[in-house]
This record gives sequence, C-alpha cells and structure tokens, in this order.
Amino acid sequence: MTAIVAMPIGLRVAQTEAKKVLMAKTEIAMSFIQNAPMPGQGQGAGTGPGTGDGSGPGVGGTAPGTGSGTGPGTGQTAGPGTRPGGGQSPRPGAGQATSPGAGRTPGPAASPGTGGSPSPGAGSGVGQMRERNLKLGHRLRLTGLEVVMITNGEPDTTGLPKNMIRKVASGGTVDCETVTFLDRRMIAEGRPLETPGDGIIILEKAVSGTSPEVWDRLWLALVAGLAASLVAGLLLARRQAKPISEAAAAARRMSGGDRTVRLPVKPPNEVADLARALNDLAAALSTSEGRQREFLLGVSHELRTPLTTIRGYAEALSDGVITADDTPGAGRTILGEADRLDRLVSDLLSLARLEAADFPVELVAVELGSLITAAAEAWRPRCVDAGLDLRVETPDSPVLVRTDPGRLRQVVDILISNAVRALPDGAPLVLAVRPGTLEVRDGGPGLADEDLAVAFEQGVLQEKYRDVRQTGSGIGLALAARLVRRMGAEIEAGHAAEGGARFTIRF
Repeated sequence: MTAIVAMPIGLRVAQTEAKKVLMAKTEIAMSFIQNAPMPGQGQGAGTGPGTGDGSGPGVGGTAPGTGSGTGPGTGQTAGPGTRPGGGQSPRPGAGQATSPGAGRTPGPAASPGTGGSPSPGAGSGVGQMRERNLKLGHRLRLTGLEVVMITNGEPDTTGLPKNMIRKVASGGTVDCETVTFLDRRMIAEGRPLETPGDGIIILEKAVSGTSPEVWDRLWLALVAGLAASLVAGLLLARRQAKPISEAAAAARRMSGGDRTVRLPVKPPNEVADLARALNDLAAALSTSEGRQREFLLGVSHELRTPLTTIRGYAEALSDGVITADDTPGAGRTILGEADRLDRLVSDLLSLARLEAADFPVELVAVELGSLITAAAEAWRPRCVDAGLDLRVETPDSPVLVRTDPGRLRQVVDILISNAVRALPDGAPLVLAVRPGTLEVRDGGPGLADEDLAVAFEQGVLQEKYRDVRQTGSGIGLALAARLVRRMGAEIEAGHAAEGGARFTIRF
C-alpha cells in the first residue's frame, strides 16, 4: 500500500524536477548564444603610397572610408609606374593623389568612400550569423546538451515533429512538450533566434514510472510511508484492541452471573455496535432471568396450593375427623386437586418438549368450523356451571386450513380455560371462525394496552394479576403461542368487541 501511494508522488516530483532542469538548460543555452561575439562591423582608411616616374614621387591621397564591411578597405593611387595596393573598398572615395613636380599625374583614389552599404561579402551577413549559430550549437552539444538547431526552417537533426519545427522557425516557443525523438521519450523546450527561420530546441529525457530518477526519489518516500504505516498501524491496533479487550472482560463477567455489566458506547462505529450488543445482551439476560425466577415462584405457588389441600384432607382422613358421610366429598376434592397438579405438570412437560427439534407436528387439512363446534360442546357443561354465555360463530361454507388438529384443539382448550377462570357470571364467551382465522373473545376484564405485547411471555400476566383476579400457572398462553408457531400460524392478543380480551389465530 505504501509503494502504491508513494509511486505516483515520486513520479510527479521527478517529472517536475526534470522540467525545471530543462528550463534552466534552455535559459543557459539562450544566454550563451545571445552573448557570443557577433560578426564585426567594417571600419578603416585606405592608405597607399603613390609612385610616379615624374620628377618627384607621387603621393597617394588617402581618405577614410566607413562601411558595414568586415575589414578595413585600403585605397591607393595608381600613377604611371605604380604598384597597385592590396585592398579594395566597397566603392571609390573622393580622395585624389597628386605628386609634385613636372610629371605629376592624378590617380584615382582607391580608398573607401562614405556610404552605408555593406562591404563585399556583406550580402552573406545572415549566412555568417547562421554559421556562427551552428558552431554554437555544436559547442553546446559538446557540453552534453541534446540540441537541435533550426536553420532557415530546416533542423540539423531529424526526428522531431514537423509542426514543432515549423512553430519554432516561425517565431513561436515550445514549453516542456513531450515528444518521441530517436525512439526516446523526451521533453522539449524551443526558442526562436534572431535570424529569420532559425531557432533552437533543447531536449531532456522524460521521466517514467520505471526511470532511475523516480526510484532515486522514491526510496525516501517508501521509507517514510512504511514508518508512518507502522506507527499508524500500532496506534490503530491499540485503539481497536482496547475496546475489544474490554468487551471480552465484560463477556466473562456476564458468564460468571454478573448482569450489571455495561460498556461505554464510543466510536468507531464497529466498537460502538459491539458495546451496544453486549449491553442489550446483559439487559435481556437480566430480564429473562428475572421472569424465570418469577415463573418458578408462580409454579411453586401453583404446586403448593393443591398439595396443601391434598395434605389437609389426607390428615383429616387419617385422624378420623372426616366422617363416613363426608368421605365421598373429600375424595372428589382430592381428585380435583390431583387433576390440577396433573395439568400443571403436563403443561410444564409440553413447554419443555416444544424446545426439542423432534416435537411432533402433523399438518393435515382441517375444517375449522367442525373443530370449534366440537370444542364448544366439550366445554359447554363447565360454561353452564360457571354461568357463562358460550356462543359459536361459523360461516355457512366450510373453512379448510392445513394444521395439526390435535395441537390446535390443545390451543383452543387453553384459551377457553383461561377465559372460564377469569370471566364473571353472565359474561359472553365467543368462539368464532372466519376464512383463514379462528378467534376466542370474551366479555371479561380484558387486558391493558401494555399487556398485549407481553401476553404470550410465560409468567408475565400471572405475576401482574395474581393479587387482582384468579389466574393460572402463567404457562398456558406461552405454551399456546409456541404451539401455534410450530404449526406455521400466527397468534395475537387484542381487545374484543364484547369488552374483554381477544385472541386471534391466523393460518
């Protein structure tokens, strides 16, 4: 990861430095060319002795000549018997030579006149400038620079793009453009020169990701990145490991029975989620164990009541307190309490068996109207004895569902039993069937709104209403809900139109 991050950084640094080096080389080369000596301007005087064969030496007149030639022009007279001088000026001057004596003859002066026209070969001044520039380019190459000289629009070395050559020859500049020159990737700087159509292009090797220049700069970035990664990794690991260690210690405390453990919720998000999960687990365990204790207390109470009755009657019988005439009544009481104990134990066993994977459930097609009618007929004598108004509501057409008829009848019996125990005299008890739905409604005291969400949790309602109204063992509704779910249906608690509780099973 460090190398991946450092590579483009090192590459960009190397490319930037290469461009700076090229620009510096270009400035040095241009300064070298501009400060090199220029071809000199012509300046001199024609001098030459004139000789004649008169009575005295002829004196060649001299006149200074100025022009744009590269050297002094030398003018001299040419009389009879004279030797011509060695220089020529661009054009004859106005000087005149005379020699005293009889044989004085005038001779034309060969000194340069005063004129602004260039000297002979001055038409080649541009050529001389170009020749000088080519020599300077050669000298620059000797210093190690990659140089291409452009003369009258033509490069002295081929390989550069033509549009770049034309641009520089026409007076334009090239600023750090990447080109391929002689099968090498180069960056180029181009500048025009004073003479028309001439220019110079300086080249520098382009830097790529595999260039030694990149690796020379990259190792420091790699080392720095690696060191930073190690430090950051250690700090991050320490920061992450600390809350995880705290969570592990909290889990060990919970496994030891401590339900008061709570972890602070702090970032990062993953650690905060872990802390919240452990806190929720501790709260759920505390609530569950509290309800379990309350359930065991309720079951103990339910077991103690019939046992106390049975023990009391047994002692009375053994002591002869109960007469022969009262013996049948005492026997019925003992039998009833024994049945109560049997139901309680059966419910506990069924509740435990529901947690097993091999709990038998056989789903078949069941007609709900027939099942609810049979249940009503079985419970009608007890409802009559309790003074309840038992009603059955079934549709005209059959309502078929796929369920376990034995388990469903067990659920209906639990719901009816709870209603019979809690309803006052004259209260309605309704068994209703609708398509895909079975309901048990009553006109009793009903449930509070907050009871609806916890109605099927074992022991909750029994603990709440134990001292308010007659309750059961606190197992029935929990057992009914688990049976319904095992059959693939749903059950919910609500408020009935008759004023009491409503329990709805949906298939």
